[in-house]
Amino acid sequence: MSKQRLRDTTLTIRLTKAEKERIERNAKRAKRSITDYIVSLSLETPIHVAEDVKPLLIELKRIGNNLNQIAAKINSGVFRSYDFQDVVDEQKKIYEQLLEIARKG
Repeated sequence: MSKQRLRDTTLTIRLTKAEKERIERNAKRAKRSITDYIVSLSLETPIHVAEDVKPLLIELKRIGNNLNQIAAKINSGVFRSYDFQDVVDEQKKIYEQLLEIARKG
């Protein structure tokens, strides 16, 4: 950190030996003290919080249930098959987007 400040509070954390060594190496490469390195990372690194995807997951589950019911009726001969590949492909896209949102969070 560029300006001096009074550091009158401590923070104790528990790490594995490997984690500690990695932090020490990274601080050294950044030419910073361990304290400056950790403070800099924690205060300057943006945190991405995933939006609430629970309603989307519920709707995705409902759509999946509907697809299963349609498939069961087709297989039982109630009506003739329609090419549902477009529906399945869109379902996969939604699922992949939800996973991406969850991973960012």
